[in-house]
Formats: sequence, C-alpha cells, structure tokens
Amino acid sequence: MFKQLSDWLESRHVKKMGLSAAQWESAIADWPVMNRYQGAERDALRAMAFRFLVRKNFTSGGEFKFTDAMCLKLATMACVPVLHLGLDWYDHWSTLIIYEGDFVPSRPYHSDDGVVHSKGPGLSGEAWLRGPVILSWQSVCATGAHMRHGKASNVVIHELAHKLDMLRDGANGAPPMHPDMRAGEWHDIFTVTWQQLQKDWKHHRPLPLDDYALTSPAEFFAVCSETFFEAPESMKERMPEVYRLLCQFYRQQPDKPRSV
Repeated sequence: MFKQLSDWLESRHVKKMGLSAAQWESAIADWPVMNRYQGAERDALRAMAFRFLVRKNFTSGGEFKFTDAMCLKLATMACVPVLHLGLDWYDHWSTLIIYEGDFVPSRPYHSDDGVVHSKGPGLSGEAWLRGPVILSWQSVCATGAHMRHGKASNVVIHELAHKLDMLRDGANGAPPMHPDMRAGEWHDIFTVTWQQLQKDWKHHRPLPLDDYALTSPAEFFAVCSETFFEAPESMKERMPEVYRLLCQFYRQQPDKPRSV
C-alpha cells in the first residue's frame, strides 16, 4: 500500500516538472551509449531518469550554474547501470553536487613523497560512503570509449559504481551479489584479473582499461564498470570473464544490439 502511494506521489512530481521526451532526447543526443537503448528500454530509461530527478537533490558546487539539460544527461547516465536493477539501489544517498571543473577536497593529502598537504589535487568525481556524489561537469563532458588516455571514461558511471559497491561492506570491489551469482566466483575472477593487469602494467604491456583501475579493488570495479558501458566490445575481447560477471550483475549485455 505504501509503495503504491509513494509511486503515485512520485508520478505527480514528475508530471509537475513538465519535462518532455523531446527535451530528454536533446539532452542525451551526444552520448553514443544511448544508441544501444531503443524501443521499450529507451522509454524505461527516460522514465527512470525523470524519477531520478525527483528523488535526488542537485546542488551547485562553487556557484556553478547548471541547466535542466545537464541534469537530464546526468540522470540518464546514472540510470543506465541500474536500468534492470531499479532505482532503489540508489536509495542510500540523496544529493548530487555539480562543479564546473575539478574540485579540491578540504582534507589533508599525503603525496607520494610522504609530505602531508592541507589540500589534495583536483578531483573529477567523488562518492562518499554516507554522503553525496560529487561531479565535475567538464569531466562529464569528457565521456567516451577513448577519452581517458585512449581508454574508456565516464565519471558518472564510475562514481555511481562506487555507490553500488558501498552497499555491501563498503567500497571494496564487491557489490551485493544477486541470488543466481556466486560471490566466490566474483572474488576469484576479479582478483586473478587484477593481479594479471598489475603484472602487465609493471612490464609496460598495454592495458585494456585505464591504469587508475589498479590503485585498489574498489577503483578496479568502478573503472571496469565505466569500461563495460562505454567500450563493451573491447572489454569482452580483452577481459571476457570480468565482462561475463558484469553482465550478470548489471543484468545487461551492452555488446548486443537492441531490438527496436
């Protein structure tokens, strides 16, 4: 009963926003990933993006003036990973802060030389365990299959993957498994792949994804997730077992053509 009432109120809020399908199409027109979503899936993604806008608070960082079109694009990118999981997977956070460019966290930073600085370097995105998601709009615009040193980049999917990861024992590269998945298989395959990529990196062999993935298991899952959606064909070819597990987790096969 409560769920029905909540859905009805949410639908009313969506209607009050007055957003149209044409506005949405215009906002996401320059994102190639959307070409994969057609027919019923595209309609479902649009409806989910509208509901995302109702559920989340969009806040300006550093007095950045963002637009409805920007919010629609961000909402859509955020919804792609949970299209077949549901928006409830994002219920544990409520605020999205948007900066124009990279932002500098106000906390001590330890550089590689051991020096402690009062502030760290600029960041393109950040997801807090019990707080907001923070994004740089410039980094959102630098999205694509070859945008980060020739590798896939999508800061929205990256940070939202962290949020999914945090649902189970914090950000450790192991999000909640579905009942038909084996947690042991996930751990074994991701660990073996991560270790092999570490060896490849040390021997200066080309990697199938950005080497930032090698900084921690949490970052490995996040970079794998953005690569999964932005460059699925490459991931399937170079990391087939990781690709298979991500298909199971996200309930999607982004390398497959969709029916209209």
